[in-house]
Amino acid sequence: MRHAAVALLLLSTSASAAPLGYPWIAPGDASHEALSHRFAPPDGYTRVPLARGQFGAWLRDLPLEPPGTAVHLFDGTDKPRQDVHVAVVSIDVGDRDLQQCADAVMRLRSEFLLARGQTIVFHPDPKKTQHQLVFDPRIPDPGRKRFSRYLTLLFAEAGSASLQAELAQATVPAQPGDVLIQGGHPGHAILVVDEVIDPAGKRKLMLAQSYMPAQQVHVLKAADGTPWFDEASLDRGGLKTPEWRPFHRKDVRRF
Repeated sequence: MRHAAVALLLLSTSASAAPLGYPWIAPGDASHEALSHRFAPPDGYTRVPLARGQFGAWLRDLPLEPPGTAVHLFDGTDKPRQDVHVAVVSIDVGDRDLQQCADAVMRLRSEFLLARGQTIVFHPDPKKTQHQLVFDPRIPDPGRKRFSRYLTLLFAEAGSASLQAELAQATVPAQPGDVLIQGGHPGHAILVVDEVIDPAGKRKLMLAQSYMPAQQVHVLKAADGTPWFDEASLDRGGLKTPEWRPFHRKDVRRF
C-alpha cells in the first residue's frame, strides 16, 4: 500500500509437530475471544470445513479485542473512521507507520509460519533469487526481538505491488487465507479470514484489513452491518469494501 515496489516470494520448510497458536499472545493467556466464537454463520449457512493446521483455519480463530473496541492508529490515536469494522484483532501494530495493508497480511502469514516452526524466506527482488530475507525460527529469539527486527525490514522493503506479484492466482472459489489485492502506489490488500456456505452453494466471506496510516487489524463491516460479504460479487460488479474500490475475481490471490 506504500510506495515500496519490491517483489516478494514466501517459501517455507516442513512444519513441526508443535500445536499451532498465536505467537504474539503470552502463553496461558485465554482472555481473548476467538473470531469464530464471536461471529456465528448467518441463518441457513454453515462454516466451510477447513483442515486443522491450514492458514485459513488458523485465521478463523484469531484472537479479538473486546466488543466495541475502537481501531487505533500506530501513534495511539483513533482511526478517523470507526464505522468500517465489527471487531479488532488482538495483535500489535507497532509505533511506526509501517504495518499497513499488505504488511498486515504478511505479518499474519509470517506469524502462522512461525507458529508452525517453519522458516520464512522473502526475496526482495524475484529476479535475484540469491538475495533473501530469511527468518529461521530454530535460532533462539528472546522476547521476539529478532522477529520484530525481521518484520520491520520486511515492511520497509515490500508492499502491495510486490505481494501481488508473488502470490498465485486463486482458483474458484475464494477461501480463508486468500488475499484480495490490487497492487500499486497506493494499492490495497485484504485478507479472507473466514467463509460460510448455504445448501445452494452460496458463499459469504469475512474480511480483515489494516489501512493507511498503519493501524490495528480489524474485521470489516459489510453494507448490511454484518461481517459477511457475498463471494459471488467478485464476478458481479465487484466486491465492495468500506474504504476501497471494488475487488474482482482477478484480484484474488493465494499463498
